[in-house]
Amino acid sequence: MFLSAAILIILISQAFGFQNTGPVIKGKVSDEKGTPLPGAGVTVINTFLGTYSGTDGSYNIKVPDDGVYNLKFSFTGYETVIKEINLKGTGVLDVTLVPKLLMTEEVIVSALRAGYRTPVAYANVGSETIRRQNNGQDLPFLIGLTPSLVETSEAGTGIGYTGFRIRGTDGSRINVTIDGIPLNDAESQQVFWVDLPDLASSVDDIQVQRGVGTSSNGAGAFGASVNIQTKSPDNVPFAEISSTAGSFNTFKNTVKAGTGMLAGRFALQMRYSDIRSDGYIERTGTDNRSACISGLYRTARSLLKTNIILGEEHTGISWWGVPSEMLSVDRRYNPAGEYVDESGNKRNYENESDNYKQNHYQLIYSLNLNRYTNFHTALHYTSGKGYYEEYREDQPFTEYGLSPIIIDTTEITSTDLIRRKWMSNDFYGLIYSLNFRKEKVEAVFGGGMNIYDGRHFGRIIWMRYAGSTEKDYQWYFNRTHKGEFSIYGKINYKFSDKINGFGDLQYRYIYYNMYGPDDDLKDISQLHIFSFINPKSGIFWSLSSNQDAYLSFSVANREPTRSDFKEASGDNKATPRSETLFDTEAGYNLRKNKANLGINLYSMFYKDQLVPTGELSNVGYPVMTNVKRSYRIGLELTAGLKPADKLDWSINMTFSRNRIPGFIEYYLDYITSDQTSQYKSKSLGTVDIAYSPSLVGSSDLSYAFSEKLKMHFISKYVGKQYFDNTMSRNRLIDPYLVNSLQIGYNPEIRRIKNTEIQLFINNLLNAQYVSNAYGGLWYEDGTEKTWSYFFPQAGINFLVRWAVTF
Repeated sequence: MFLSAAILIILISQAFGFQNTGPVIKGKVSDEKGTPLPGAGVTVINTFLGTYSGTDGSYNIKVPDDGVYNLKFSFTGYETVIKEINLKGTGVLDVTLVPKLLMTEEVIVSALRAGYRTPVAYANVGSETIRRQNNGQDLPFLIGLTPSLVETSEAGTGIGYTGFRIRGTDGSRINVTIDGIPLNDAESQQVFWVDLPDLASSVDDIQVQRGVGTSSNGAGAFGASVNIQTKSPDNVPFAEISSTAGSFNTFKNTVKAGTGMLAGRFALQMRYSDIRSDGYIERTGTDNRSACISGLYRTARSLLKTNIILGEEHTGISWWGVPSEMLSVDRRYNPAGEYVDESGNKRNYENESDNYKQNHYQLIYSLNLNRYTNFHTALHYTSGKGYYEEYREDQPFTEYGLSPIIIDTTEITSTDLIRRKWMSNDFYGLIYSLNFRKEKVEAVFGGGMNIYDGRHFGRIIWMRYAGSTEKDYQWYFNRTHKGEFSIYGKINYKFSDKINGFGDLQYRYIYYNMYGPDDDLKDISQLHIFSFINPKSGIFWSLSSNQDAYLSFSVANREPTRSDFKEASGDNKATPRSETLFDTEAGYNLRKNKANLGINLYSMFYKDQLVPTGELSNVGYPVMTNVKRSYRIGLELTAGLKPADKLDWSINMTFSRNRIPGFIEYYLDYITSDQTSQYKSKSLGTVDIAYSPSLVGSSDLSYAFSEKLKMHFISKYVGKQYFDNTMSRNRLIDPYLVNSLQIGYNPEIRRIKNTEIQLFINNLLNAQYVSNAYGGLWYEDGTEKTWSYFFPQAGINFLVRWAVTF
C-alpha cells in the first residue's frame, strides 16, 4: 500500500515539476504609518500561488511567465486590497493596507483555528463551496470531499440521521464548535446533525482539522475537530427565497432576510427552513424545521453578536438498519415498528419515530484592547427535549417494575405496549480568549467552563393489558451532572522568515456524576473525575515562496461516554479508563501557477483505546474495553490542477494502516444439547480497527462553460472496512465508488440581485452500496455465527434547487 503511495507521489511530483524558475513579484506590505505587517496574505488570483509577508513586511513570489497578474493582499483587521501588475522580469509592488473602520467577525474563531503557519493538517471549506453544495443534505455530506472523511446516512439520502468519521475516528471523538462554542453532546460526545436542520444555510465557512489539531473548547479532539463559523448579517439589506425538490418526495424551502447595516453599526438577519423527505429506507421520513436569528452591533474596537438557533426534528426511526438476510431481498426494508397483530398479520407501527427540539442561545463579545491585543468571550445556553416512540411486543411486566396481572383467573406476565424514551437537558457555559499578535509573536490564552444537566426517563403511553397501570406510567428516571473546566495557551513564534515554532498546552478537568436506574432498571449511579494535560508542539518551514513543510507532535486524552460507563455499571473491574492518543504529523505543500500538492504523513498511537471486544461485565452486559496498544498510520495526498482556463480538478487520497496488535476476542459458546453456554476467548493477533478503510479518496472535476454555467463531476471511493475487530468476511463493508453530477446556472434577471438554478444527480451510475453497518457474533457448539445490520444508500436520485436574492 505505502509502496503504491510512494510511486504516486513520485509521479505527481514529476508532473508538477519542483523547479520553479521564472519572473518574480516582490514588495512590502505595511500600514498607513509605514509599519510592516508581518504575516499578511499575498495570493495571485486564478492560480495556486501565494505566500505570507515576512517580519519586515516583505514578500516574494515566483511566477511562470511575464504578463498581467492580479494580487490579493489581506491581513486581519485591515481592508483587503487587489492590485494589478504588468510583469516583465522582476516587478516590485508595495502595498499599504488600511485598517477597517469597524471590527469584523474574524476574531470570533481566530483563537481555535489553525493558521497558515500552524503545523497541523487541516482543510477549509469556504462559503462558495457550502452554498454550492447546500441542497438540503446534512452538514456531513457538505464536507464530504475533505481528506480522510467518510460520511454516512441512516435513511440513505443524506437527510435525517447522518454522521461521519475522519481517519476512521467516529463522531464521539471529533470536537465540534460553532463560533468557538462547544456543540458536542456532553454525555455521548456526539453531534446529532438532525437536531440542526439546514444549519448550512447559516454557515459562512468551516475548518476541519485532522489529528489532534489545536486546543479547542468542549469535548476532547481525539482524532479530528470541526470549527464552524456562522454567517454574520450582511452590510446591505436583502431577501432570499430558495427551494429544493427531488427524489423520495424531498422538499426544502428556505427564507432569509437581513436589514443590512443600520447607522453603520447594527444589523439583523434571520432564516427559516422547512425540510421534508420520505427517505430511501422505508418509514424513515423527516419533517424538520429550523430558524436562525443573528444580531450584530460593532464599533471600531468592539463587536457584539447574538445567535439564536432553533431546531425541531421528527424522523422515522432508522437506526436499526437492514438485517443481513433482507439485504438481497429488499434493500429498503426497515424492521423498526414491525409487529404481528392478533390475527397473525405483519404490521408496522406508523408512529415509530424520533422527536426532538434543540435550541441554542449565544451571546458573543469581542474587544480590541489595543493594536496588538483583543479579548473575546461568549456565553451560551442550549436546551434540548424530546423522545423516541416505539411499539414493543411481549414485554414482561417485571422489566418495567410491574407485577403480572390476573384476567379471569389467568395470569398475564407480558404485554404489547407503546413506550416513549425521553431525554431532557440543559447545557450552558462561558468561553474566553485573549489574543496577542505583534511582529514575531502570535499568542492565545483561553479556556472555558461548561455545565451539563441531563435527565433520562421512560413512559408507557399504551398497554394491551394495562390492569391498574395509569397512562404515562414512568418506569425509570436517571440524571447526569457533568462539569468541565479547561484552560489553554498557544504561541506561534517566528524565529526567522523561514522558521516558525508552535507550542500549545491545554488542561481539562471533568466532573461526571450519574445517578438513578436506567431503562433496564439497573442502578447506574457512579461518580468519575478526570484531569488531563494535553501538550502540542511543532515547527513550520517556509522553504521558498511556494513551498513549505511542517512537523508536529501532540497528546490528547479523552474520557469515556455515558454508554461506556452505563454498560459497565455494577462491575468495578469493567469500568472503562480514559484513552490517550500520541499524534505525529509531518507535511509538505507545493504551490505552482496551475497546480498545488499537499502531502501529510501521520502516526496516531493510542494507549487504552476503547473498542468493542465482545467482553461482558460480571452482570452480563457487553462493554467497551480498553486495549493496551493500537495505532493508525497513514499518508494523505491533496492536489489541485488547472489544466485549462475553464477546467479545475481537486483530488485527495488517504492510504492508511489501522491496527490493534494482540487482539483478544471474547464470546459466548452456546451448547445446544443442554441449553448451556460457556464464556470463552481467543487471540486473533493483529487486526484492523473497525470502521477504518485503508483507502479513501475523492475527486471534484469542474468545468466552466461560462461565468454563469458550471459543472462538477464528483467521485468518492471508500475501501473495504470491517464493522467489528475480528476481520471476519461475514462482518465486512464492501468497498464502493460513487459518482455524482452537479450543474449550476446563474442567469442575470433584471431587478434581481442574484439567481441560482442547480441540478444534483447523486449516485449517477446507480451504485448499490452500503456505507455503514453494525453487528457481532456468537458461537453454537463451537461454530461461529454472525448477526448484522446494514445501512444501504440510495441509488441514482436527483435534486433541483433554485434561489432568488433581492
